[in-house]
Amino acid sequence: MEQNKINITIDNRPVSVEPGTTVLDAAKSCGIEIPTLCHINLKGTCVNNHPASCRMCVVEVTGRRNLAPACATACTEGMEVHTNTMRVLNARRTVLELILSNHPHDCLVCPKSGNCELQDLARRLKIHESPYEGGEKSCHEVEKTVSIVRDMNKCILCRRCETMCNEVQTVGAIGARNRGFDTTIGPAFGMKLSESECTYCGQCVAVCPVGALTEMDNTGRLISDLANPDKTVVVQTAPAVRVAIGEEFGYPAGTIVTGKLASALRKLGFNYVFDTDFTADLTIMEEGSELLERLQRFLAGDKNVALPILTSCCPAWVNFFEHQFPDMLDLPSTARSPQQMFGSIAKTWWAEKMGIPREKLVVVSVMPCLAKKYESGRDEFKTDGNPDVDYSLSTRELAALIKEANIDFRSLEDSDFDKPLGESTGASVIFGATGGVMEAALRTAYELHTGKTLEKVDFTQVRGLEGVREATVDMDGFELKVGIAHGLGNARRMLEDIRSGKSTFHAIEIMACPGGCVGGGGQPLHHGNVEIIDARRKAVYEEDRNKPLRKSHENPYIKTLYEEFLGKPLSHKAHELLHTHYFNKSEEE
Repeated sequence: MEQNKINITIDNRPVSVEPGTTVLDAAKSCGIEIPTLCHINLKGTCVNNHPASCRMCVVEVTGRRNLAPACATACTEGMEVHTNTMRVLNARRTVLELILSNHPHDCLVCPKSGNCELQDLARRLKIHESPYEGGEKSCHEVEKTVSIVRDMNKCILCRRCETMCNEVQTVGAIGARNRGFDTTIGPAFGMKLSESECTYCGQCVAVCPVGALTEMDNTGRLISDLANPDKTVVVQTAPAVRVAIGEEFGYPAGTIVTGKLASALRKLGFNYVFDTDFTADLTIMEEGSELLERLQRFLAGDKNVALPILTSCCPAWVNFFEHQFPDMLDLPSTARSPQQMFGSIAKTWWAEKMGIPREKLVVVSVMPCLAKKYESGRDEFKTDGNPDVDYSLSTRELAALIKEANIDFRSLEDSDFDKPLGESTGASVIFGATGGVMEAALRTAYELHTGKTLEKVDFTQVRGLEGVREATVDMDGFELKVGIAHGLGNARRMLEDIRSGKSTFHAIEIMACPGGCVGGGGQPLHHGNVEIIDARRKAVYEEDRNKPLRKSHENPYIKTLYEEFLGKPLSHKAHELLHTHYFNKSEEE
């Protein structure tokens, strides 16, 4: 017997596992697949996801009278498990038939068709009709927000979204209401999602197995704009998109397809194909300068300086602290996100250089994040009602449009982004992973603070997938303490430490989505699979290593932008175009 291991048999195969391992995970470790609906792989989030609400994963355990849900049953010494007996198969079919009896049969027009776990299970179990008459749900009104579409008629009550919102993200925007056949998942007291504390992070969408939660689709609007000869349509694409969109075309998770992505965007008809990485470099110039300015005041003895400074690139995170920590609105950097900086620069500096009237320029973003749809519509990012970024598409939406346009993505030749708003450094690429913004800021802040060349640019101490990380960086004699959190539940822990006076950090990076932007709610659906998120994260750092320039302040076009237009970081012009302010959402409610 292996020390500290539990020995069981699954389908007559001996398996040794760690104490506390579920039957589901034990089966997976030896290559036995047990179907699930309600279970999410939440490894690394410090949340135990054992709802056992769907009963699709039932197995037979010798000596146990009833069938056991594999996702919520811990292994015990000597346990004998059978995953494919006729009793088990009959139970699974019955459960699935009951779910299908109360589910709409509009698969042809459902946005999740072809990527629906319920559909896949029905196919796997060869269920083509249900013997039960439950009646399709049709009592719930479909809600369309700026980012998320809720169709509770399609909800199968798996509770995945509830787990993500309440336990992982700790937002608390949705939960179960009513009982029995009247049970539904949504905001309290029948409120709309747009009236709740929803941050639009999209993690509920990322784990929903059916079409109950999907993104607001802007592809129709884009097609109309691309077909309009009076419009100049430009696109910016986020760093996390290039390491994930390949999955929609059969590539393994984490495959870098940057060149093919640029080529596909040109074939769709965009007039100019740019890169959000350009303004990620610009963000570092502003946010890094803001960090140094606050630190200088702190070192000079200013006890009122707002520290730790918090990153502000993630709109779901911004929405979160505006709703839930309004007493700390002075801490986040005032720098806009790279998406919004891009829109502002494109519709001022670049449009003026090109002689394009603002009203004829359409700026579209491709983002891994559903909150970017919400962010682009915020009033502070509009000039006389004209938004800096007209609208945003998710990675999934772009992939669907490429397929609709009959573009053979895999056969495309690689091409580069257009200049000047397509030039970037390795520091900007790593914005896509948790810890990346902090590392990019450190590369620039170190050289600006010390005046010395940073020979080793890899700050590996801030990398990883642990929910909360911390590091101390030697800034030529000054010990800079930094923190990193991904997932809003982890962010809450850090913010509560700040509020209580326990925090000793000078700077903190926060990303709303597990893994950072690579795990965003608009990415190819991973259904909570951490291995996919990690593969994308590693690809981001690979792209960084292959860049000739790896520090944001070395980007030649960023230098030109400051020389020709902005003057210097934190100038009056820079504040006007590249910075923002925050709102107390709790007072608005």
